[in-house]
Amino acid sequence: MPYLVNHIHLKSEDPKATADWFVEAFRVKIKSDTVRDVGDRFIVTETEGGLAINISGARTGETLGPADADAHLGLEHFGFDTEDMDADLARLEGLGATIKEAPRETGPGTKIAFIAAPGDVRIELIQRG
Repeated sequence: MPYLVNHIHLKSEDPKATADWFVEAFRVKIKSDTVRDVGDRFIVTETEGGLAINISGARTGETLGPADADAHLGLEHFGFDTEDMDADLARLEGLGATIKEAPRETGPGTKIAFIAAPGDVRIELIQRG
């Protein structure tokens, strides 16, 4: 059996606001929104490609460390493909994202950029030629 990515899980001070931002920014769909028995609001979203992005708050009694949208150790970022880097960057900035690394070429016809989404989530955009 191949190992496939099952989901990405983001922690947020305001899970609903974060989920709503991803709906607007990347057209994810909210699949469920519940409060679990461990005390956190747990929202399951799904990308158009079928990847689950789970967004939750702190569990009862849980203290979360600060987010970091700069390069760092551990799970550092995840990426979305784009067909128009410049248009998407402008649109995402209008939705509250901050450009962390401007677009740069990584190979023939391919460029990447990094943004900080609300909640200091680091996201890469990839445009292939």
